[in-house]
Amino acid sequence: MLDFTTTLRVRYSEVDPSGFVYNGHYATFYEVGRTAAIKQMGLSYKEVEERGVVMPLIYQNMRFYSPAFYDDLLTIKVIIKEIPKARITFFYEIYNEAGKKINTGENALAFIDKETYRPLRAPAWFVELFQKELDKRG
Repeated sequence: MLDFTTTLRVRYSEVDPSGFVYNGHYATFYEVGRTAAIKQMGLSYKEVEERGVVMPLIYQNMRFYSPAFYDDLLTIKVIIKEIPKARITFFYEIYNEAGKKINTGENALAFIDKETYRPLRAPAWFVELFQKELDKRG
């Protein structure tokens, strides 16, 4: 299992008239966390695409416990429970500044050949990146 954290400050444009973060923005928060996690392992989505692979979202689920508000500093924890095969599944926990868990979710992304749009197994170089990170953490 691998876990990563990053932070994000809620922008005014992300709150609805009630003052809460609009629920649709949590998908963006997950993407911020996911992108940061992959970057922390030494890879970027741009590099993945340059290697001929795109990773579309194929599943997403969210659960809300408490709202987030404008200017809150959120901590996004990303958990990867297993080395990717035909897809990669990410689990998320979002915490407010007080350390209270306000949201959880999960999503899965497929590996698709950028030229043919055919599904792929996780590329060996991608799997090796995860294995290297697991080995580094002991």
